[in-house]
Amino acid sequence: MPKMTPKQIEQLFTRNDGSYAFARWGRPIVPVVFGVEEETLKVVKGAVEAVATLAGAQMDELDGELGANLMFFFFKDWDELLAVPDLGRLIPDLESLVERLKAADASQYRAFRFDDVAAIQAAFVFLRMSGDMVDIPAETLALTQSVQVMLMWGDRAFSEVSPLAVLPETGATILRPEIAGVIAAAYDRMMPPSADDKSHALRLFARLQG
Repeated sequence: MPKMTPKQIEQLFTRNDGSYAFARWGRPIVPVVFGVEEETLKVVKGAVEAVATLAGAQMDELDGELGANLMFFFFKDWDELLAVPDLGRLIPDLESLVERLKAADASQYRAFRFDDVAAIQAAFVFLRMSGDMVDIPAETLALTQSVQVMLMWGDRAFSEVSPLAVLPETGATILRPEIAGVIAAAYDRMMPPSADDKSHALRLFARLQG
């Protein structure tokens, strides 16, 4: 498995302002998918299950508070979000957010909610299926998004290098082994559910050596 340095791990959880911010799920994950056909729904849920299994994170059929706590929205235009019932209660300032995303011509956006120990309580994934996004295979898109909501990563964690790799011998798309290792280490039961100190990256590094 390719080795990551402590600095590389630290960068995975560093925000644009230079602060360190890490969080993992603090409750079983209950995914729901809107805006796709049954076949794609199975692909997305299968990808979430695969990454959760790798992490050792739990999944469930129902979240007692929200019903579902990991929501994927597939759509063609950002304005469609304004018509989703009750979404404004879950996403603060939804109208201004939609305006910003339209102005930036964004193709995707993720939002998180956190519990009282700063672990992930809910996550929302918004995917505008137009332009280049339409050409991405469903399996690749689902796996990429599942990786990106399994932890709260830094702002630029995968801006230059995808968390996925293609096996040259088979052409199959897989999660890069070093990223899989970081996810598994992050869910080690001896590790905290959230962290804002860079020493956390050293603890992840130590587990990867084991």
